[in-house]
Amino acid sequence: MELTLLFFVFVLAIFLGFELIVKVPSQLHTPLMSGSNAISGITIVAAIIAAGVDDGHLVTSVLGFLAVTLATVNVVGGYMVTNRMLGMFKKKDGASKS
Repeated sequence: MELTLLFFVFVLAIFLGFELIVKVPSQLHTPLMSGSNAISGITIVAAIIAAGVDDGHLVTSVLGFLAVTLATVNVVGGYMVTNRMLGMFKKKDGASKS
C-alpha cells in the first residue's frame, strides 16, 4: 500500500512538473532556473548525508553516491545554461550605432 502511494505521488509530480514547465514563458526561465539550482544544492546536502550513513548496507552508499553525482551534474549544468542565457542579453562589443 505504501509503495503504491509513493508511486502515485511520483507519477503525479511528473505530470505536474511537465505542465508547469511547458506554461512558463521564456522571459521567466532564467530566474526560475536559478531557483531550481538552489533547490538542487539542498538536494546535494541531503545526498551527502544519505551517502555518509553507515548502516552496513552497500546499496545505501551506492544510491547516496549516485544521488550526489546526479545532483551535482544538475547544478553545474543548470548554472551553465543560466550563464549562457544571461549572455544572450549582454551588449555585443563593436556593434554599430544607428
